[in-house]
Amino acid sequence: MDTAACYLEPTWNAGRDFAQREIAGELVMLNLLRFRAIADYSQSPELAPPRPIAGAAAYDRYVAHTLPHLRKSGGDILFRGEGRPFLIGPEGERWDRAMLIRQKSRGAFLAFAVAEAYLAGIGHRTAALADSRLLPRVELPR
Repeated sequence: MDTAACYLEPTWNAGRDFAQREIAGELVMLNLLRFRAIADYSQSPELAPPRPIAGAAAYDRYVAHTLPHLRKSGGDILFRGEGRPFLIGPEGERWDRAMLIRQKSRGAFLAFAVAEAYLAGIGHRTAALADSRLLPRVELPR
């Protein structure tokens, strides 16, 4: 598996394109997460625990910090599960966790993502992740 490219934040173009998408109503974000063996708090030393912790534990701290802000913005976690090898997919590709996050609207998500109270804990996410994917999805009409 190629480890040269890691994706932890949206590119400017991806962020602009998402902000300009016309999305009516709810959306669901598919999150695929790969954790560091040991969390790296070098970018947010003020959030670092007294002793080193695993990336998964740092991500759990991020979720604990984020969930009240997510819910206040109209969103919630629909599913959070442990990763396992693909049934269909590349043998060498692995994700430690998958999550589905519901948000009431594109605008609510964008406001949530830049809220100061939420951003105060984002260092846990940065410390936790070795790689990630975030795929916004809109439900098809029935």
